[in-house]
Parts: sequence; structure tokens; C-alpha cells
Amino acid sequence: MSEVRRLIISGIVQGVGFRYSMLAQARLLGVTGWVRNRRDGSVEAMIAGDAVQIEAMLAWSRIGPAGAVVDAVMVETASGNFADFELRPSV
Repeated sequence: MSEVRRLIISGIVQGVGFRYSMLAQARLLGVTGWVRNRRDGSVEAMIAGDAVQIEAMLAWSRIGPAGAVVDAVMVETASGNFADFELRPSV
């Protein structure tokens, strides 16, 4: 059964390739959804997959790519249907 989570990732997460690395990780794990930068300097993502995929993405999100310094990951239960994982424009 597919689960959906909304993430807000804060810290040094912009300008370090976070979105592109998350895209690669999501595709590697078979997770669908999207990721985008926010004006406040955080990164927002929607991730959908089974429980194992979600936990793997959450674990990755708490560390991020080389150069990132993740201070916090806020996680909310969400809903949505996604065909792939994509980069979205900043908001």
C-alpha cells in the first residue's frame, strides 16, 4: 500500500545539489512525488511509496548529499498520486 509524506527540510539545503540528489535517490528507490526549493531557504518534498521506501527516503533526507547540513526534517502525512519523481519550480 502506498503512503505519502510531505517533508520540509531545513538547514544548508539549497545550493548544494539537494534537489537533484533527492531526485536520483527517489528514482533509485522507486519513490514517486516531487521536490522544490522554498523562498525561506528550506526544501519541500512530497514522497510516495511503500513503508520501506518511505523510511529509506526519510533516512536519506536527514543527511542529504555532500555539502548539505540538515538541521531538521518536518514530516506530515499527506495524499496524492504521482507517476514519477520530479523537480518543481521554487515557491
